[in-house]
Amino acid sequence: MPVEITWWGHATCTVEDAGTRVLTDPLFARRLAHLRRRRGAPPPPRAAHADVVLVSHLHADHLHVPSLARLAPGTRVLLPRGARRAVPALRRLRSLRFVEVEPGAEVEVGNVVIKAVRADHDGRRLPVGPQRAPALGYVMAGEARTYFAGDTGLFDGMAEAVGEVDVALLPVGGWGPYLGSHHLDPARAAEALTRIAPRAAVPVHYGTYWPIGLDAVRPHEFHTPGDEFVRQAALRAPGVTVHRLGHGESVRPEVAGR
Repeated sequence: MPVEITWWGHATCTVEDAGTRVLTDPLFARRLAHLRRRRGAPPPPRAAHADVVLVSHLHADHLHVPSLARLAPGTRVLLPRGARRAVPALRRLRSLRFVEVEPGAEVEVGNVVIKAVRADHDGRRLPVGPQRAPALGYVMAGEARTYFAGDTGLFDGMAEAVGEVDVALLPVGGWGPYLGSHHLDPARAAEALTRIAPRAAVPVHYGTYWPIGLDAVRPHEFHTPGDEFVRQAALRAPGVTVHRLGHGESVRPEVAGR
């Protein structure tokens, strides 16, 4: 069975490969602090079913403790080294199997080998203090090789860090009217395609959450990144097939031929 990718919104995806179900950065909330889910219903209960969960970094829209609490007991959760020290609330989730990793670490789950790779992003647990853990991406190797970038900017050695991949899940936006440093916007995400050269790409981390009361402030930053990434990718990486999914939609990218 080919790899199947479902985008639930923001950075939350399910990747099913070789009979193994992987969930990325689960965020199931309608509201998170000052953010409100503006598009797509919250993921259904089946979205919380996974053999392993990947947490890319400590920011609350990626490491969301109430969403992790919805996972089945015994679920394995990979997260950056130092996360449990930096986020004491994780201690309440005693039924989960936390595994802290750093770039280069590999963990085998079912028929998939998951490798943690470098990301260029702030590793703090904002806004409560200086606690840090390395921001990560992950490469899932089963019948396909799928790269989940988490949050990252472009960085030297990106292609070498990620390695050869078939599918790239790339952030192309954010959750506010201004995209900070160490992120990918549509143009930078398209540039990332030229570096890592996947066969297919799925844009994520856009068009889901937006600050309450800021509906009229730079709304194009909320609405347009997916379409703009499709346009930029066609210009810069025409050999990459881009699948722009709606919330809850799935795709089985063509990955044969490597």
